Amino acid sequence: MRLDHLAVAGETLEAATAHVQDALGVELQPGGKHVKFGTHNTLLGLADGLYLEAIAADPAAPSPELPRWFDLDRFTGAPRLSNWICRVNDLQTSIESSVVALGEIHELERGALRWRMAVPGSGRLPFNNLFPALIQWQGDLHPAQMLQSSGCSLQRLVVYHPDALDLARVLGPLDRVVFDSGPAALRAEFATPHGPRVLQ
Repeated sequence: MRLDHLAVAGETLEAATAHVQDALGVELQPGGKHVKFGTHNTLLGLADGLYLEAIAADPAAPSPELPRWFDLDRFTGAPRLSNWICRVNDLQTSIESSVVALGEIHELERGALRWRMAVPGSGRLPFNNLFPALIQWQGDLHPAQMLQSSGCSLQRLVVYHPDALDLARVLGPLDRVVFDSGPAALRAEFATPHGPRVLQ
């Protein structure tokens, strides 16, 4: 398991995108639509094969037949860094060996991209939605390869949770990810062309 990308949610995609741009001082690129979950996104290429997406429910899309991923059906308030996504080599095995319920595997695609993702039936991940969503990319194509470099590099992702020690124990060590006790929240620290910046 390794960190793949970060997700910033908003009540609208415009709000989520502006939140990232204001925090990091760089422009996001157009993304696309996720038909199965009724969402759309914009994207930011990061160093070291990572990326970031701003995501929201797509008002032009039909209501999906299942709850939206990342608990977006219940999202309210100001845009914020809401989720983190980790890449695995075998999603089925990862789900079967997990000590927490991670949901069903969904086969997804957007343009030339193909991937499998575990999404709980409620749309909400364990540990107050702060357990990482698990993804398995199909083939060699990855979004980070398709994005322009933003000059931004993730230095550290801090996962705050009242049961941070339990969460850390379940996941094991992850590069650039640290766990700290506190109200459930995420904090990402970046090096950017404008100096150190923080996204929450």
